[in-house]
Amino acid sequence: MTHLDFPFHFDGRERTAETGRADFIRDLIEQILFTNPGERVNRPDFGAGILQLVFAPASTEAAATAEFMIRGALQQNLGHLIAIETVETVAQDATMRITIAYQILRTGTSEEAEFMIGVGP
Repeated sequence: MTHLDFPFHFDGRERTAETGRADFIRDLIEQILFTNPGERVNRPDFGAGILQLVFAPASTEAAATAEFMIRGALQQNLGHLIAIETVETVAQDATMRITIAYQILRTGTSEEAEFMIGVGP
């Protein structure tokens, strides 16, 4: 089964780009991470809100807060698709690296996704 790729774009055939299930789920995780709650119409609870932490000082407390926010948002929005194994955040200087290990429930395969926020020059 194919899904629409995120972000929306056209492929080499000038058709809507498609992707497989594993990449689609990774795209959903990315959308949840970088969307603030209340930002989507008719979906006020969608999003983790971690972009609010961009202006907070990088610290172990900010990393722990981000882990809590991410785990809750993923369980709420994708709990029917994935089982979250670990959420790790590392705050260093002006950046935060987020690593999420999860299992796709339908196939039983384990995946890992890594994201960065607040990347400097």
